Amino acid sequence: MRLAVDVMGGDHAPEAVLEGCALAAPHLEAADEIVLVGPEDVVRPWIERQGGEGCFTCEPASERIQMHESPARAVRQKPDSSIVKMCLLASRKAAHPVDAALSAGNTGACVAAATMYMKRLTGAHRPGIAVTIPTFSGPVVMCDVGANPEPKLSHLAQYAVMAEVYAKHVHAVERPRVALLNIGEEEAKGTKAIKQVHETLKAASSVNYIGFIEARDIFDGAADVVVTDGFVGNSLLKLSEGLARALFRAFTQQVMEAAPELARSLGPVAAQMRSKVDYHEHGGAPLLGVNGVCMICHGSAEPRSIASAIRQTKAFVQTGVNQAIVERLAELAPVIEKHTPASLAAGAER
Repeated sequence: MRLAVDVMGGDHAPEAVLEGCALAAPHLEAADEIVLVGPEDVVRPWIERQGGEGCFTCEPASERIQMHESPARAVRQKPDSSIVKMCLLASRKAAHPVDAALSAGNTGACVAAATMYMKRLTGAHRPGIAVTIPTFSGPVVMCDVGANPEPKLSHLAQYAVMAEVYAKHVHAVERPRVALLNIGEEEAKGTKAIKQVHETLKAASSVNYIGFIEARDIFDGAADVVVTDGFVGNSLLKLSEGLARALFRAFTQQVMEAAPELARSLGPVAAQMRSKVDYHEHGGAPLLGVNGVCMICHGSAEPRSIASAIRQTKAFVQTGVNQAIVERLAELAPVIEKHTPASLAAGAER
């Protein structure tokens, strides 16, 4: 696998990104290569400090897209930015293309650059970000979590299909249970748009669609795939991350104050519990629907998040997810086109 990594992407770049790459390196195969995309005066000295050999190479990029910049404008105005160069390397037009691209930078810019240069998969209308949510019942794939805040109905239906394929191929779920996020399980609840997507997925008989799901049931393992728009998905994701962090902190503090000896003896158990629901263990989220592999990381990604995302990226490349997505979209295209008015956006009634 040849992987292009945006060295300048993220709140803690370049240090956290480079350290994450170093953590991942021992677990890579001899033929694997990590192409570090960023300023030469940052990347080359770091490679030399690693011994000057091994899996790291440098692809110079003199510009950086900041988190606050307008995504589309920044991609157009900064052609030598690390995000743009990364996506160009992952495009079919590259002289020596990489197999995948990874960034913890500006999410909108990553989506824009990947769509512009890598193009869309055959049959895919709009890309969506699919995050893996760790739960005690196993991984849950949620799509979308930020690529498309106001999707059309056909986009949501396709997210269900693409996330289903991802769960099956990467998480080895034989027949993923697909659910649509709503304010209640009853068919009478929800917006007109959500109800329409519900009918579309019911009509797709080959999809293991189980109906609506409420947010509180996601962490009980009620579904393997949860479909929503990028606005709600991103908000729910960040709420769950913050809540988990706050609960663990409060629990640790209370036990330490009430029973210090017990707290020390429970340390290994608490660490094991934390690892099962730690989002750092699933540091990357693939942008499904682009003609290539683009892994997007949290802007606040730490080194172990980057290392985890690199492992996820390799699994994605090895399992042939994209070809399976193309075939599944083609199979279900007649049903989706028949049941989803192209003009109606899912968030239109909010």
